[in-house]
Amino acid sequence: MKDFGTSSDPRVQAQLDRLAMLSVPQGRLGLETIRELLERLGNPHKRLPPVFHVAGTNGKGSTCAFLRAMLEADGRRVHTTTSPHLVRYNERIRVAGELIEDARLAELLEEVLDAGEDLAPSFFEVTIAAAFTEFARVPADACVVEVGLGGRFDATNVLEPEVLAACGIAALGIDHEKFLLVPEDGTPDDPLSRIAFEKAGITKSGCSIVTLSYPDSPTLEIERTAIAAKAPLSMHGREWLVSATDTGLHYADAHGELTLPLPVLRGPHQHENAALAVAMLRHQGVISVSRDAMAQGIRSARWPARLQRLASGSLTRGIEARIFLDGAHNVQAARALADAIGPGPLVLMSGILKNRDYPAILEPFKGRVTRFAGLPVPGHDDRAPRDLCRAANTVFGLSGSYPATRIENAFDWLREKPPAPGERVLVMGSLYLAGEVLRLNDEPPD
Repeated sequence: MKDFGTSSDPRVQAQLDRLAMLSVPQGRLGLETIRELLERLGNPHKRLPPVFHVAGTNGKGSTCAFLRAMLEADGRRVHTTTSPHLVRYNERIRVAGELIEDARLAELLEEVLDAGEDLAPSFFEVTIAAAFTEFARVPADACVVEVGLGGRFDATNVLEPEVLAACGIAALGIDHEKFLLVPEDGTPDDPLSRIAFEKAGITKSGCSIVTLSYPDSPTLEIERTAIAAKAPLSMHGREWLVSATDTGLHYADAHGELTLPLPVLRGPHQHENAALAVAMLRHQGVISVSRDAMAQGIRSARWPARLQRLASGSLTRGIEARIFLDGAHNVQAARALADAIGPGPLVLMSGILKNRDYPAILEPFKGRVTRFAGLPVPGHDDRAPRDLCRAANTVFGLSGSYPATRIENAFDWLREKPPAPGERVLVMGSLYLAGEVLRLNDEPPD
């Protein structure tokens, strides 16, 4: 897995070129490198505004988007770091509500890379050190921090109880298992329980840990971690509840009940992500956020490449059908996406990385796909479009699926043979693919 970054600003690009040479050294797990790097930078992670720290296999980015929107609706200045970026590296560092500007980004990356030149830090360690350095310098009321990979050994996990408002865990699933499922004494054998153990590693002494509901075995791992850390645990289905109707969300916990609007972000999984953000705000005592601000934040939260309808742009111009883009890149996300997009015929276009179970990712759309195009994921170790087409023909009972050599060719294919009335187009399979589609369609996240 390799991150990427390009910039039209030559000073930023010079630092991104340095970043591109970094990777995770084989076999290195632990927080020693990021701690040393932060020490050299003056320990900015110890001087942050109150932090909401979010882990999870799926949904953590959306949960962060809801948290940020709710806090900002309450008039707060919010720093945010999320990953990966889709089009511009700047998306990873949002300072007091705004994407970091190129001039400042170039200076910041140069400072951090110079400080850690002899440490061989990873791409992500440098990114988090840069984000925390800037967040400690610019006044704000809160930080929202998304875990990059796992939790226990993630670079964000240098955060200490003194700066934490609440920790959260979104949906669990099997993803990046070659990095996370490393046998160790005292850790569970069951893959999902092992994932839960890793995500729960963000739990800190005395800090609320707020989660969704999970099967018994992963739940037990989270409970054990919370008890060991003496951290109050608030879990969906026990300490807090949410239910959805056609018109809104009904949320309840020991503090009372709330009637909230449905999110603009579509799908039952987004109902849970929005409620998780509400629960994180309700189960901490550092920042008070009003019900009205929570409601406004749920209505206003946006998160790119999550069932995003593409606008008319360089790729889509002249195609009358509705075209949706989603970065679902594992089986659990694909199932949630198939449920969220609803019934009806689909033209599916997908690009998937080689390390993914691509037939299983396609399976949730069985019975609804009328045509299929296999897409490349430029710059990444992707599954060949022809392989995707062979799998699609088997899963969907098709013939003549289209293996596109370029993303642009697949959209030309749509123009040449337009979708039938009532058919929608879904582009999905990798966040890297989603980023490239947004770039080619001139729709970078702002």
